[in-house]
Amino acid sequence: MAMKEFIFEIGTEEIPAGFMPPALESLKSIAAEALGAARIEHGEIETYGTPRRMLLVIRQLSESQPDITEETMGPSVNVAFDGDGNPTKAGMGFARSRGVEVGDLLRVATDKGEYVAVKQTIEGRPTNELLTEELPKWLAKLPFRKSMRWGSGEVAFVRPIHWLLALFGGKVINFEYAGAISGNISRGHRFHSPATFAVTGVEDYFKKIEDASVVIDPSARKEMIREQVAAEAAKVGGKVLEDEELLDTVNYLLELPTAVSVTFEEHYLELPRELLILTMKTHQKYFAVVDGAGNLMNHFITVSNTRARDMSVVAKGNERVLRARLSDASFFFIEDQKKSLEEHLEGLKKVVFQSKLGTSYEKVERFSANAAALAGTICPGSEATVGRIAKLAKADLETLMVYEFPEIQGAVGREYARRAGEPEVVYEGILQHYYPVQAGGELPGTPEADCVSMGDKIDTIVGCFGVGLIPSGSADPYALRRQTIGILRIIMEKGYRLSIGGLIDLALNSLSEKLTRDAADVKADVLDFFKGRLEVILLEGGATGDVVAAVLAAGFDDPIDAKARVAAIETVRERGELADLAATFKRAANILKKEEVSAKVSEALFSHDEEKELWNVYSEVKSVMESSIKAGDFLSLFAEAAKLKVVVDAFFDKVMVMDKDEAVKNNRIAMLGAVTALFQRVADFTRIAG
Repeated sequence: MAMKEFIFEIGTEEIPAGFMPPALESLKSIAAEALGAARIEHGEIETYGTPRRMLLVIRQLSESQPDITEETMGPSVNVAFDGDGNPTKAGMGFARSRGVEVGDLLRVATDKGEYVAVKQTIEGRPTNELLTEELPKWLAKLPFRKSMRWGSGEVAFVRPIHWLLALFGGKVINFEYAGAISGNISRGHRFHSPATFAVTGVEDYFKKIEDASVVIDPSARKEMIREQVAAEAAKVGGKVLEDEELLDTVNYLLELPTAVSVTFEEHYLELPRELLILTMKTHQKYFAVVDGAGNLMNHFITVSNTRARDMSVVAKGNERVLRARLSDASFFFIEDQKKSLEEHLEGLKKVVFQSKLGTSYEKVERFSANAAALAGTICPGSEATVGRIAKLAKADLETLMVYEFPEIQGAVGREYARRAGEPEVVYEGILQHYYPVQAGGELPGTPEADCVSMGDKIDTIVGCFGVGLIPSGSADPYALRRQTIGILRIIMEKGYRLSIGGLIDLALNSLSEKLTRDAADVKADVLDFFKGRLEVILLEGGATGDVVAAVLAAGFDDPIDAKARVAAIETVRERGELADLAATFKRAANILKKEEVSAKVSEALFSHDEEKELWNVYSEVKSVMESSIKAGDFLSLFAEAAKLKVVVDAFFDKVMVMDKDEAVKNNRIAMLGAVTALFQRVADFTRIAG
């Protein structure tokens, strides 16, 4: 099949930087799924993007679908034809439904008898026809956190669409979407090359877009920015403070990066380091500069989307902007310190955390109690320190600084506590109790901060579930998924043997007067929520789905224990031993599903050597296996399980479990119940794939 190139560009108003990477990934996956469903062969799918455009390129795309032959089964021959061989209404109806004559019907022998069938060759459609239908669907499927409508149009998109370029084999794919009509026209840089230009193909596009002052490849653009800001920092004798997140953001803010170093007044270095860095980063997207010792310098790097004739003009403009921000910050910083953190904390009595869950001050009281209880388990003797961290953890929410710069909550509290003479474990804990703030993010640095972090997070999770604020779909306004994963990561990566159920009970106790749902229902829902997040963690860690499902079905109250069980089963699978083990205990479990299991086994009712042998081996290995479970040594447990497997298999081969004698039958079922109970504490082996 002949292959042609395909290029598709969506030109828009500036799209928020954070939206672009997932949008480009989605565009690629939507295209791959659609082409696969349409049976169109293709080569690599490439995506590129800037704030004003998303680009998809396929250099090898089949010019049409392949022809396919389909065989459609109809009614049986006896139904399609009468005794004289004449077609019945059923036979004629089937032929008519497939667009053929009765004489074209085939007779096909099957296990159920002879049936009529139709074999038809369906000619593949041209790719350009399919793309005309598909491209509007691709656009409609692109997911964005927020979309908008413009003009009188009803179609929503992340930003207004200004042009659509769609060429297959150099010819336009004609379609319309949101008022934009596709063509062969693209546009260059908004300021340096605003004119439109015609495109004939992929290489023509890449040449012309470069000539039009647009660096279309995000990877190349990112490296340009990295090199430019490093060079600018070196000019002032420093180096850029590494910040990959900021680099990614800036990358999708511009089409033609041009870095320039800028200076601010030295006296602003007296402000807290985090405040300076975050003010530059969050509001202005500036890169901070440090000296060889890592100390912040009074320089920063800005990256412009234009190459001005005189870049000093750009520098002076950015200096004025930052000076105003830092002047405000300096004023807020001075004013805030006229009050103690305790005084700021009092202000939280007037701040509503959530209408049904009360004020932020009430929340502090609740999670302080949670944290103190956790301290008794995690770091006994440090309850007072944990209480101090918890008490001051949210005080900065009532400061002018955080009101103006909400992104630096925690960092402000840490700095104010440090200046007030609080111990390091306290002031660092104030910031770190928010950790982790993102997937894979840094965890709190001390056990004391761990206690406050988990105490705060579990209060939010259980509180929201307790008043019906349960995440659904992608909606999770209180970030409950992230906070749940945060708790699990702290527990698992720090090695804390904590009960998830016990943690939930702590929060339920302090929230008892706020709940609008039954506490038992809340606990069940929160446990299930934790189970879902733990499943994600284990799967992302490389575990297989059936093993994770089997382990979590057996219990997950201790996440470290659950992780160890998963690891052991995966090891047994790698050895090639799991399938046979699982098959044996699945067989036992399947029998037990249908029967009531009595508590006692009577050796007096044994009538086969295989029964006696099974019970003897079980009695020998039981204590060893229970000790292994208690110690978390699940590999040793499976070594003992192999001994049991041999005798269980022999038992099934020689003994009829469902004996006519009810007492004998129940005794055998009880014995199988005792054996499988050992393994049900590790995993539900009925969920293990063969």
